[in-house]
Amino acid sequence: MSTLPDPVEQLLEAALVGELTVVDGSGHPVTYPLIPLYDGEKIYLTSSTLFSRKLEHIKANPKVSLSITDPVAVDGRTDRVTIQGDARIIEEDPHGGWERLLPIWEKKEPSIVYFLKARVALPLFFERSLIEITPSRALYWPDGNAATAPTTTVVGKAAA
Repeated sequence: MSTLPDPVEQLLEAALVGELTVVDGSGHPVTYPLIPLYDGEKIYLTSSTLFSRKLEHIKANPKVSLSITDPVAVDGRTDRVTIQGDARIIEEDPHGGWERLLPIWEKKEPSIVYFLKARVALPLFFERSLIEITPSRALYWPDGNAATAPTTTVVGKAAA
């Protein structure tokens, strides 16, 4: 079931990097560049479990936003989006729980297969948690001009 408008989904599918913004313990925004993986309903990001401040910030405050703004990361597209939502950390199986996202991840980053084969040499990289974002609102700029008002879409429970 699709939860976001088609152009937003297309940006998510094309994006090699998105900017995840979380709120730290002092109430300040902190932004991390990560690869967004979209399954048609939720957005997933992966994070190393070692010393991850972003995971701690999300556990304390699940309100996040994900922006896709870099034209290089979306194959030259000029449209932009910021998706707001609630995140949860999935960390029950840091050694392999994230592997269900490999087909989506490999489409964006084919080299992940090489790294997976070298898993023994890079064991700490593959201890990962999933960040699962349930979108609640998407702010979309079709022309990429942030000086104009975005098209706003309320999704999920927030739309009810």
